[in-house]
Amino acid sequence: MELGTSWRRPGQLPAELTSFVGRVDELAEVRRLLGQARLLTLVGPGGVGKSRLALRAATEASAEFPDGVRLAELSGLKGPELLPGVVAEALGLPTQAGKSRIDEVVEYVADRELLLILDTCEHVVDACALLADLLLSQAPRLKVLAASRQALDIPGEYVLPVAPLGLSEGEAAGDALELFEQRAAVAVLGLRLTDGGHEIAAALCRRLDGIPLAIELTAVRLRALPLEHLAAQLTDSFALLDSGRKAALPRHQTLRTTIGWSHELCSPTERLLWARLSAFADGFDIAAVEAVCTDHQLPTGAVVGSLIGLVDKSVVIRHGSSYQLLDTIREFGTEWLDKLEETSAVRRRLTAYYQSRMRHFAERFFSSDQAPLYKALLPERENLRAALEYSHADGELLPMAAAMWPYWLCGGQPAEAGHWLGLALTQQPEVSPERVGTLQWASTFAALQGDQNTAKRLALEMREQAEHLDDPRWTALALLCSGQASGFLGECTEAVAELTVALDELRRVGTDLDIALATMRLGMVHALGGRAAAEIAVLRDVMRLAGVNSRESYVQGCAYGYMTAAHLDAGDIEAAEQTGRRAVELHDLRDGVLNLGITLDAVAWTAVAQGRHHRAALIFGGVDAPFDLLDRRRVLGNPLLLRLHTQALKAAEEALGGAELERLRRQGARLPREQLVAFAVSPDDTLPSIPAQPKSVRTNDLTQREREVAALVARGMTNREIAEQLVISKRTADAHVEHILAKLGFSSRSQIAALVSTEHCRDTNQTG
Repeated sequence: MELGTSWRRPGQLPAELTSFVGRVDELAEVRRLLGQARLLTLVGPGGVGKSRLALRAATEASAEFPDGVRLAELSGLKGPELLPGVVAEALGLPTQAGKSRIDEVVEYVADRELLLILDTCEHVVDACALLADLLLSQAPRLKVLAASRQALDIPGEYVLPVAPLGLSEGEAAGDALELFEQRAAVAVLGLRLTDGGHEIAAALCRRLDGIPLAIELTAVRLRALPLEHLAAQLTDSFALLDSGRKAALPRHQTLRTTIGWSHELCSPTERLLWARLSAFADGFDIAAVEAVCTDHQLPTGAVVGSLIGLVDKSVVIRHGSSYQLLDTIREFGTEWLDKLEETSAVRRRLTAYYQSRMRHFAERFFSSDQAPLYKALLPERENLRAALEYSHADGELLPMAAAMWPYWLCGGQPAEAGHWLGLALTQQPEVSPERVGTLQWASTFAALQGDQNTAKRLALEMREQAEHLDDPRWTALALLCSGQASGFLGECTEAVAELTVALDELRRVGTDLDIALATMRLGMVHALGGRAAAEIAVLRDVMRLAGVNSRESYVQGCAYGYMTAAHLDAGDIEAAEQTGRRAVELHDLRDGVLNLGITLDAVAWTAVAQGRHHRAALIFGGVDAPFDLLDRRRVLGNPLLLRLHTQALKAAEEALGGAELERLRRQGARLPREQLVAFAVSPDDTLPSIPAQPKSVRTNDLTQREREVAALVARGMTNREIAEQLVISKRTADAHVEHILAKLGFSSRSQIAALVSTEHCRDTNQTG
């Protein structure tokens, strides 16, 4: 990837930082091929502009994909096993209990009209080929645009070679010269080339084979050298490799020589810093550089000056307070680091730095610092994965993996957590306090992923090893893990017994976080068992532990959410309103999508109980989209929550009428999340302004069969019931519903129902 994109949400296309030059014919060809191919791979050497071309073409074509364009950036991926997770992250899919990441991706794209960009595939090309082949076979309206140094080589692939920028034989050098002139004008403000300068620059561009990255690296040197001297120095650099050769220098060697020339123009400390920065898989800030890259050869005081020098030479790209190496530049630095025999030492320092940050996060997890610390780590996701890879390669994964639990817990990533924790436990089977702590979180994440049998097995292993260490805290935490899994299995009596014993022991030997987690999970099990009074009494202890006005997000947010359901079940509507609002506020602090969806749903239940049906309908609509994606029944996860939801929705429909309920839900579905949250936590029932519907839609846009399915959706039927009614498979019914959503530009079933109801009312009035 040749653009700085570290500080965006995963999957979003980046804004262009510099002008896009030329490629008119190539852009038209990419657009044409995207119209007929389902897999198009842009192939070419590093630095030739594959990524830039792919992103520009995708941006121009975005209107042709109703379900959007998503970018999976693979340059930071160290191994193929995490590819499905990176793609799921790019699609914005939170982990679902009981599903693998690949299954989540397949289910999501199955009937969506979507363009998925796989950028920088060459180091995981086999995995990309397998994934693309699987997705395209399961998703008939999906298209994949790949950028790679080699083709994926699967059936149906169209391959478009990306050539360097246009060169001509005369004084002009086409797009290549245009790029040089534009970048030169940025490097030296106001610079305009003379006629003689054009000729020198054109010759220089031809010498660089028209490779965009080589041209950009060369243009920036105009800050230090006049054009004539620049051309002479570059010619001398090539002459060292060209001597004795009649054939033209291969293009990949042209780029390497240009980068090497930039390297030679750096000071010794800049070269050393360049090499050490290559250990970062993505962006970095000055604090990270000082922690990872400094020693007696490169003292802290020399870092800022050397970093500024690398920025000035366009070796490092700056984005606000963060910095980044382009992939090709990083590769050169990695090779240089190997030559210096410093790779292991620098990677160990990088791992130690992120491990230290994680341990600080763990220490402050049960505090108001939790959400800010988590959000500060979000841009570091690729560096965190690199630290895990490096430590795994060194045979020392356990400490790094064990430290990662707060990041995975806040982000709702049990699948990735399970992957790394499993590798760590396998790599270090010997009993140790660190291994016992790893077992705790491995069991916890297995339970959150829906694998309760594995969670129980790991909890038992943890208890055996804790007893071997004669450590009462670890023994109690093992019982806590076992009790959580028992609760999810429906064994509530056993779970309450285990968690009660664990909580009593942790009050004696545990930390505040230990006690809070045990208390919250005991309250959760009471909720699963329908014991509202006991649940409320237990969960109040969580808030007492957190302290007055605490902004701790995860534990309190979950506790307040469960308390809301309990208050509603007990008929205390005023208390439910207070706890529901607080749960929403807390989960919103860290962008906890799933937890936020559940608590917003509970706020809607409370509004129904208060007779505020318009408010409830709007909030129901706002959370329809994530629940439609993830299956509301699985997300809500227990009979109490499902019963409260069903009762509230039925009461709202009786009060408003089906058409009005669905109209308001459709409006709520169009609310941005920030506006929805603000409305949910406000006591004001004034309905917020709704973004305009982009176009008028009618069921006439659907096929006859799709209109039949839409009518059954409007009657409240599930996909399985629709399949039985129409004597088709459930898979076919799923596909019909997804096609309807895509054609109408809708995101939820409630919008389909509202449209059918509106048209029915209009048709009835016209015939009446």
